[in-house]
Amino acid sequence: METKEAIWHGGDLATAKALFPQAPEPWIDLSTGINPIPYPLPQLPLSLWQRLPGKSDEAALLAAARKAYRIRPQSGLVAAPGTQILIELLPRLIPAANVAVLGPTYGEHAPAWRKAGAIVREIADLAEIGDANVVVLVNPNNPDGRVVAQETLVQLAGLLGARGGLLVVDEAFADFAPETSLLPILPEGALVLRSFGKAYGLAGLRLGFAVGEERFTDALQAMLGPWAVAGPALHVGAVALGDAQWLSAAGEARAADSKRLDALLAGQGRVVGGTVLYRLIETPQAPSLFERLGRAGIYVRRFQHDPCRLRFGLPGHEAGWTRLVQALKSA
Repeated sequence: METKEAIWHGGDLATAKALFPQAPEPWIDLSTGINPIPYPLPQLPLSLWQRLPGKSDEAALLAAARKAYRIRPQSGLVAAPGTQILIELLPRLIPAANVAVLGPTYGEHAPAWRKAGAIVREIADLAEIGDANVVVLVNPNNPDGRVVAQETLVQLAGLLGARGGLLVVDEAFADFAPETSLLPILPEGALVLRSFGKAYGLAGLRLGFAVGEERFTDALQAMLGPWAVAGPALHVGAVALGDAQWLSAAGEARAADSKRLDALLAGQGRVVGGTVLYRLIETPQAPSLFERLGRAGIYVRRFQHDPCRLRFGLPGHEAGWTRLVQALKSA
């Protein structure tokens, strides 16, 4: 059985420092798929820290999310302290589930269903779902950026709904690829997760959403209980989600950065996928490249399921780009 200890995550600099104790600091952390240039935090009133979150605070966030994510009026919406808690709660919606997870992908989906007693298979193609009544996929996918067409998702949701099941679509990386989102046409039988922290560069805020039929979102809301999202997170989320101009500019800037990264990685291996926020390369020299970058104080993402692949996030400043260029030249 898969365990949490068996999953390598990005963003764990303690692990990087343990692996490479002699590496120069500050570390350049390219192991995550998080926007390295975050949304500028608004000034927070002291009252947000002194009182429990109010209904009006939550309503403002949900209204901003509906507009930003183009959520249909008939769809239910619930906010949570990050999408990870929602991933943990989803198995309670469909007891005794037979689950197919389209992979390789984000490592926490399959363990969450296994812990709940579900039968879980990790599949490489949607044609392999068999008799599953729950299908989980990330769209665009992490780490390769694979996109499943909306028409396919609608058909799959209908099939699973007829089985009394559910299609779970994790759209953590859809902010900079809005054309991939299922939300504007969300069908019954589908539930979509959205992560705030990645595109807005504020993962520590812990804010995420689930969108779907009200019977599902109401059940999730009941499981989360009152005051699930902190007042400061409600406020920052509402302001940021309402700033469409910032998101557009950030998307254009990160797209330029990803092309810059492509040029740097061209001599290191084959770029096999990614999104605006990261690139995935494949090379037999991936383990040695990981080691050389680590000794230079640059942490990238490696994968247990495929040791020939590495994922590179984007540097957030010119000093980081310079160190990456130098490290890749020496590698």
